Amino acid sequence: MAPAVLYVVVFQLAPVVYGFVLSFTQYSPLQRGAPTFIGLENYLSLAADADFRNALWVTLRYTLQVLPATVVIALVLAMLANRPFRGVGIFRSALYIPHIVSLTAVSMIWLWMYSQNGLFNEMLGTVGLGPQRWLNDPETALNGVTAMRIWKALGSNMVLLLAGLQTIPKELYEAAGIDGAGRWQRFRHVTLPGLRPMLVYVIAMDVIYLSQSFAEIFVLTSGGPLDSTTTVNYLIYTEAFDYSSMGSASAMAFVLFAFIAGLTLIALRAGRER
Repeated sequence: MAPAVLYVVVFQLAPVVYGFVLSFTQYSPLQRGAPTFIGLENYLSLAADADFRNALWVTLRYTLQVLPATVVIALVLAMLANRPFRGVGIFRSALYIPHIVSLTAVSMIWLWMYSQNGLFNEMLGTVGLGPQRWLNDPETALNGVTAMRIWKALGSNMVLLLAGLQTIPKELYEAAGIDGAGRWQRFRHVTLPGLRPMLVYVIAMDVIYLSQSFAEIFVLTSGGPLDSTTTVNYLIYTEAFDYSSMGSASAMAFVLFAFIAGLTLIALRAGRER
């Protein structure tokens, strides 16, 4: 196990520890000299930073917009894909394709579709409607990114929920049918309880990934317009590489860690409720 342990320690644990140490310092790689220890000043500054509070709100809003839609739609698609019909394999594969495509590549495609002469405005033009400023309006930019991410996440969630559906014994449905249960009752009392472990896993993993969103924000909006799509991860990037403030960026990263941990614990606890 030594090679694997060495890899984890050197390339995963050591950077995390070093980043945590940096969060208590003032350090710019553009200046000579070692990091200067400043205690909790970076964390206290974040508490009064309006840009950071806005980024936290955007991250929370983005997560809460994408999560329910992608889980519900993926569950519906999984139930359809769980039925035997001609071409079900092609149907499943087509739904999974968006997941295996690079998020950056998908974002580039959607950036074109959202453009002035892109697919969506062309479709609006065919019904007599004018072009929309999908990603250039602070009121709609985050919704545009949300739509793309919902589409991107459907494939992986559908496959996981489909696997969960196929682990539910068919005898339970047969017994429920003998007892006179209708479709809604079978779904409520057989499907949902049987899917609970997989649903909790899907929700928890989606919370973790969505809260760390960066690539789609970088490609589609670069955090704009007017910081309406600036997530915490994107703000960390700009703080570290645009302003070379590694100490402040590290502090943001560990606040984001606490934020994600809190949301994940809420999701896990809600999933364990009877």
